Amino acid sequence: MELLQDSIDTQVLVEMKGSKKVKGKLLGYDQHLNLILENAEEITFDPETNTETVVAIDNVIVRGDNVIIVSPAPKSGKKE
Repeated sequence: MELLQDSIDTQVLVEMKGSKKVKGKLLGYDQHLNLILENAEEITFDPETNTETVVAIDNVIVRGDNVIIVSPAPKSGKKE
C-alpha cells in the first residue's frame, strides 16, 4: 500500500480483468483497491486485428475486484 500512497497525484496504469487497461492520475484508493483516477483513458487491445483503441473517459472509479496490476509511472532520474 506504500507504493500506492507514493503514487498519489501521479500517472498510473491499471490492468484489469477482460484485457482492459486504464491509465490516469491516481487521486485516491481504499483498502479494497478501489481506485479513483482523473483524466483517465481506457485502453483495449483487439488480438484479431492487432490494434489498440484508446478512449478518453475523464474521471473514473475502478472497482478493486477487477484490478490485476497497478503500475506506477517510472521514476525519473539519472543512472550513474
